[in-house]
Amino acid sequence: MKVPLLDLQAQLEYLEDDLQAAVSRVVKSTRYIQGPEVEGLEKEIAEYCGAGYGVGVSSGTDALLIALMSLDIQAGDHVLTTPYSFFATMGVILRLGAVPIFADIDPVSYNIDPVKMEEVLVKDTEKKIKAIIPVHLYGQCADMQPIMELANRYDLPVIEDAAQAIGASYPGLASDSPVGGSRAGSMGLAGCFSFFPSKNLGGIGDGGMVVTQNKEFAEKLILMRNHGAHPKYFHKLVGGNFRLDPIQAAALRVKLPYLDSWHKKRSENAAVYNDLFQKSGLVTQQNVVVPGEVYSGEANVHIYNQYILRVKKRDQLRDFLQNSDIGCEIYYPVPLHKQECLGDLAAGLSYPEAELAADTTIALPIYPELTNEMQQYVVEKIVQFYG
Repeated sequence: MKVPLLDLQAQLEYLEDDLQAAVSRVVKSTRYIQGPEVEGLEKEIAEYCGAGYGVGVSSGTDALLIALMSLDIQAGDHVLTTPYSFFATMGVILRLGAVPIFADIDPVSYNIDPVKMEEVLVKDTEKKIKAIIPVHLYGQCADMQPIMELANRYDLPVIEDAAQAIGASYPGLASDSPVGGSRAGSMGLAGCFSFFPSKNLGGIGDGGMVVTQNKEFAEKLILMRNHGAHPKYFHKLVGGNFRLDPIQAAALRVKLPYLDSWHKKRSENAAVYNDLFQKSGLVTQQNVVVPGEVYSGEANVHIYNQYILRVKKRDQLRDFLQNSDIGCEIYYPVPLHKQECLGDLAAGLSYPEAELAADTTIALPIYPELTNEMQQYVVEKIVQFYG
């Protein structure tokens, strides 16, 4: 049996006609920059996330970059974030000449730890930290209530990196969300999403979105994504070309109505894995630690962009699974504070929980079309590996 890490072909089988019709609609319209498809998606995503405004951009990375640019983050400013995330979280800070400042992660959710954040903020006596970027990693929200309390106490804007978490919900803050909790991206000043094809809501190429409750900030984002110009050729700011392609917007509008059902299937697949691993004895033998949901209740929605195990002999297990035709991946083998490009900024930095996660975690297939038979095969092979 072959079990890929992700099978977009399975999704395409029932979406292909609608996707082709959407792309054809854009081609025939000749509205190839901005236009009604982008505007429609912006409204739909904003409403889905419980936010007031959506601004489509060219990628999830550019969503983060344009948010920091709109905050006027300058060279030498500090931005507080997690050391355990995709590189873009840190990369956008470095691109602006700013300095990433890290707080270690919670070992269960793999998200930034508010207690460690407070320790960092207390030491910031020169007030160089100008913003906070929490990451909702793997599809589960960071612990936003204490994070927002810290942000308010220190008067710092929060930019949520929600690239992996569209539709995830956090139960600790009041919200008008239909799920009863606050949707990822709606709790800080802005939330940044990626529509990279592997995401739960993935395009047919690159794309991203920034959502916000703040009208003034939304207007600045709109300026920034189009070279800071309004009207045309009159530049109030120095922005960039960060526009969302209308073909991507059209494709995403086809997929958006399916998103909650895909989330539900991913959650069901996670429950199947958890049950199979419990029955296998691997959990009690402490060879495997299954993902933890750190909040309880219906208002907590983990969308399982990734299903992450913490395991012994991780690299050997990865090789064994790949040799057994089972797709798997390591997110992320090198924490951000150990990346070579940091240079002297990395000297002396140590974040034990992030480093442990980088050494011990592995992602298994979790996509909606995954069958129970495939999951049983995956678990059987892991049992076989541990003997």
